Amino acid sequence: MTLVAGVDSSTQSCKVVIRNAETGELVREGRAAHPDGTEVDPRAWRAALDRAVAAAGGLDDVAALSVGGQQHGMVCLDQRGEVVRQALLWNDVRSARAAADLVTDLGDGDPLRGAQAWADAVGVVPVASFTAAKLRWLADAEPGNADRTAAVCLPHDWLTWQLSADRDLTTLATDRGDASGTAYFSAATGQYRPDLLELALRGRRPLLPQVAAPSAAVGTLAGGSGALLGPGTGDNAAAALGLGAREGDVVVSIGTSGVVSAVSATPGADPTGIVAGFADATGRHLPLVCTLNAARVLDATARLLGVGLDELSALALSAPAGADGLVLVPYLEGERTPNLPLATGAVHGLTLGTATAAHLARAAVEGLLCGLADGIDALLAQGVRVDRVLLIGGGARSAAVQRIAPGVFGRPVLVPPAGEYVADGAARQAAWVLSGAAEPPEWVTAGVRELQAAPTPAVRERYASVRSLTEGH
Repeated sequence: MTLVAGVDSSTQSCKVVIRNAETGELVREGRAAHPDGTEVDPRAWRAALDRAVAAAGGLDDVAALSVGGQQHGMVCLDQRGEVVRQALLWNDVRSARAAADLVTDLGDGDPLRGAQAWADAVGVVPVASFTAAKLRWLADAEPGNADRTAAVCLPHDWLTWQLSADRDLTTLATDRGDASGTAYFSAATGQYRPDLLELALRGRRPLLPQVAAPSAAVGTLAGGSGALLGPGTGDNAAAALGLGAREGDVVVSIGTSGVVSAVSATPGADPTGIVAGFADATGRHLPLVCTLNAARVLDATARLLGVGLDELSALALSAPAGADGLVLVPYLEGERTPNLPLATGAVHGLTLGTATAAHLARAAVEGLLCGLADGIDALLAQGVRVDRVLLIGGGARSAAVQRIAPGVFGRPVLVPPAGEYVADGAARQAAWVLSGAAEPPEWVTAGVRELQAAPTPAVRERYASVRSLTEGH
């Protein structure tokens, strides 16, 4: 039996799965925690990867490995390949002002013209999350560190490079999926835009990773085993690959962030910035909408009510659809979609009748899902085909989320069994690299449940009527 490994280096932890390359059958797995915070020393990721690999029984019998990782993080390296400063993660919003400045700069002082120019150039409009915005922040706030930066890469790029037997700055590699989240790479053309990198870094032009084809080997694993290294990809593209998502499928992931993405044959270019025109891990495209507030909305509400997540779910299901008009706008950490990094959450419709734990629990679940449903609408507005929803992530394990989602989304919802789909997608890519085939191997996901419910448009309408009534809007 030929084995492959897939890695998911996420915001919170590192997961490693070892799978049968032909069938996708799980053989063993391991995990390790990452430190908290919105900036992290990348060496902590490598240490966590080593612990997760050890927990998974090592890599001596693995023929290929790929890494999926959190998108957008800024990893700066000096000429010797040493980390210049702690990596800024996707959820670090100190670069919000820098993002706005980049939009205005490309529009010669006109932000609307600038937004259109960014969308035309690279399929995205900078927000605080994107790497280009973080590089502008670095150039302005830490010019000395910007001067020391000889190469810039992403978290998954850096980890793949750390695992490689051949390591200098020129062997840094990435893929279209993760590169498309930087705001200086065009998924439509498959090329970097060095002029936009220079704009971000105020004239500096560090080395960037080579962009490998989806199934190309980018090196071999250090240690002499000869195992091939795949190019890896960003976490969202890896999850779509792990799920076997096809055109017409929308993947809704409820994790640290909320993600709505769809496999598409055509690139996206939304000047509003709501839909990011990312690439996927197969040579296609992955138009994507991201929210900052997802599973932790449930965590926060459960903490507020003094209950566990299972009890929160039961409470939500005991309240009527629409929570009798009670709405929770879940902008608890600012928001990315809409782009309101300084926004706060809000509760509307609180009365003597709705001042119950059940109503608030229902409002939290519906508010979370309404924000994601707005993301589905944004994809539709871009001409993306939406037939069904694949619901994944830690928050998707909630019985209330599963039962309420089909009504809010207005479409059938498929719930795969709980799993590590980012790591699985990385493992599937590794098997693809090993096979040399034109398309990735067909791995069947067993135990998928389909849920349907009558649409609940009144819930969406009520949410839409109050979602802009928040501080920081």
